[in-house]
Amino acid sequence: MSLQHRLYPLGLVLLGSAAWGAEECQLNLSQTQLDFGLMNRAVMLTPAPERLLGERRLSLTLNCPHPTDMSLFYRGLGAGPQRFRFTERGSYGLSISDAVLDGQAVELGLIAGQGQPPSAVSSQLAWQPGHGVVPMRGGIAVTGRNLSMQIDARAWANEDATQVRDAVTWDTAGLFDALAAGRSRELRLQARFAPAACTPTLSNGGHVEFGKLSVSDLNPDKDTPLAPRALSLSVTCDGPTYFAVRMQDNRQGSASGSVDDNTYGLGLDARQQKIGRYRLLFDPARITADNFTHVFSTDSPTGMLPWNSASTRMAAVGANGYLGFSAVAGSTAGPSAIQTLNATLSLEAVIAPLGSLDLSNEVRLDGSGTLEIHYL
Repeated sequence: MSLQHRLYPLGLVLLGSAAWGAEECQLNLSQTQLDFGLMNRAVMLTPAPERLLGERRLSLTLNCPHPTDMSLFYRGLGAGPQRFRFTERGSYGLSISDAVLDGQAVELGLIAGQGQPPSAVSSQLAWQPGHGVVPMRGGIAVTGRNLSMQIDARAWANEDATQVRDAVTWDTAGLFDALAAGRSRELRLQARFAPAACTPTLSNGGHVEFGKLSVSDLNPDKDTPLAPRALSLSVTCDGPTYFAVRMQDNRQGSASGSVDDNTYGLGLDARQQKIGRYRLLFDPARITADNFTHVFSTDSPTGMLPWNSASTRMAAVGANGYLGFSAVAGSTAGPSAIQTLNATLSLEAVIAPLGSLDLSNEVRLDGSGTLEIHYL
């Protein structure tokens, strides 16, 4: 699992009538707008020419009543061989994988134009400006009726992009174009930048390893909880700062079993079955902040007053609420201003019953989340 820092504040549609023509094809995106959040100079922990703003996943489906050329092109301003322009100070890339045509997995070919031979064929491709992709089987481009694929979008900003005096919003758009199907869909991308002054650090770069698990260690018909893993977090600010934390699931929709906004997915197996889920817990007894005698957890669904009474309870960081830290037991005034915070977090993971998983191939835990710090 990779936990990355972001600052502030993963449907098939089938159409029926056989009398319809290619003009009745449907092209759909699970999301038409990707928000990479509010960033600042504290995002990167070490100097680098550019900063990763984050990763977002969406799905694309193209459905037609008759076998159709399923070539897809993406129209956007280029910013290098495998990236698109995200204003003059940033870029983004699109990676395509998990293509399924008429119920069967297919490879994808990278093409410079409709009907052109592919320059590359793979189960996973980086979309290149001025190019399209086409489903391939046995080295030959194939037509079909129902195509689905996963798209991972990553965005970067030049190192100096976050050095802003006032809030700045980036907004750009690209177009998915299915030429033969006569359908297109716009995708908008947004990122915001603002001055801020806190630097977060996660142990091991935010990577948590569970090692190799044996089938004999897992339950065939019920969830298997794994031993918790510890993860250290430190937050250092230029001065006392009011902030809270929450979590963005980069594998949204992949959490198994009973889930809530404190639970995140571990990805999907080869048959698109949910592998498991995890949560990230803050224990006030394992947190130190400035010269506080004790640290208490407090939370709010909106980040505004009133906050829930500050206490010593362990708290899971959520996707929709805000978790903060106070020096005052019982306070409903929200988090205290903190300059330096150190916490040992507990990551608790659960594997779905083996009977629900595809064990014909190695199953890899593929959790990915973004731990956000929000200024209040």
